Amino acid sequence: MRLEGAPESGNVEDRRGMGGKLAVGGGVGGILLVVLGLIFGVNPQKLVGPGGDPGQKGEPPKDGYKAFAGKVLGMTETVWTEQFQANGLGAYQKPHMVLFSEGVRTNGCGDAPSEVGPFYCPADQTVYLDPTFFAELEQKLGGSKAEFSQAYVIGHEVGHHVQNLLGFSARTDNKRKSPQQNEYSIRLELQADYLAGVWAHHADKKYKILEKGDVESALKTARAIGDNRIQEKMRGRSHPESFNHGTDRQRYGAFSDGLKTGDASKAKMSLYFDEGATPFNPRTGELQNTQLFGN
Repeated sequence: MRLEGAPESGNVEDRRGMGGKLAVGGGVGGILLVVLGLIFGVNPQKLVGPGGDPGQKGEPPKDGYKAFAGKVLGMTETVWTEQFQANGLGAYQKPHMVLFSEGVRTNGCGDAPSEVGPFYCPADQTVYLDPTFFAELEQKLGGSKAEFSQAYVIGHEVGHHVQNLLGFSARTDNKRKSPQQNEYSIRLELQADYLAGVWAHHADKKYKILEKGDVESALKTARAIGDNRIQEKMRGRSHPESFNHGTDRQRYGAFSDGLKTGDASKAKMSLYFDEGATPFNPRTGELQNTQLFGN
């Protein structure tokens, strides 16, 4: 992945080396943390909760990761600012990013241990990321820790920020504790995969970031974190009634479609939430729309 010409965001805070394991327990701070916990094998009752204020334990590592994350975030800022303007979506508000290790305190989504994986907190419009996640992704889930795979994950979380700004997250929140809760979580997650692809499409056009093998690494990760693949690893078989992120095939398809088309129009995005044009099949845990997935 080429990053030489990419702008570096000033909205990245590196808290690695600060604090220890958070005491977790108590209530859940948002549906996003719940579904991430289910995906990565964390008890959803232990995702977030009260914990002591982490104290300073050391300086962040000088490994260049803040600069890498800053360049990826910087490209998302440029691309989404341009795409919001080009598609009449209003003014783009840039999110923040916090790098952390072991556990982190958010401003509105509670305290989270590293086990929840990367996540976006709508309350403070911040992406939270422990970079050690990517080694776990490769070793335990069969994904890739290559740079563009990591950029795809960051792009997915920034996609949640885009959804928050455009009202798609609120539509999902309105379905919490309803029979459609998992269905709408899948709609949200697949749309975020699509938005990650849209970002990558425009970032490559503008900065020529893609090198041989980059797309394959991201698609490998998209497949690895499909609900069916993870459940088969964890339980020996998949249970479509409990899917909440999308199947490997549809995560792959959503990201691929965004990468191919770069279509950031409200009309295209809205297809993910159009129950008429894109019905949900509870038997397979998949959305049905030939324009989006070819099924």
